Amino acid sequence: MRTMNISLPDSLRAFVEEQVSARGYGTSSEYVRELIRKDLDRQHLRGLLLEGASSGRTEPANAQYFEALRDRVRKRS
Repeated sequence: MRTMNISLPDSLRAFVEEQVSARGYGTSSEYVRELIRKDLDRQHLRGLLLEGASSGRTEPANAQYFEALRDRVRKRS
């Protein structure tokens, strides 16, 4: 693992230290890594949503659709 140093104003540094203490992180690095992972997840989800939104119209998701989906899942099990 490589090291990255960041500079923070006192107010942000105090906030990070409070979060580390209050939320049970061992170090500020663990806290920052978690924030980065969450941002990656958010960006991935956003990409999937945009891809779905631009994929065109489909059949409505009604009771029949969900029953057919359940049947497909049951057959795989």
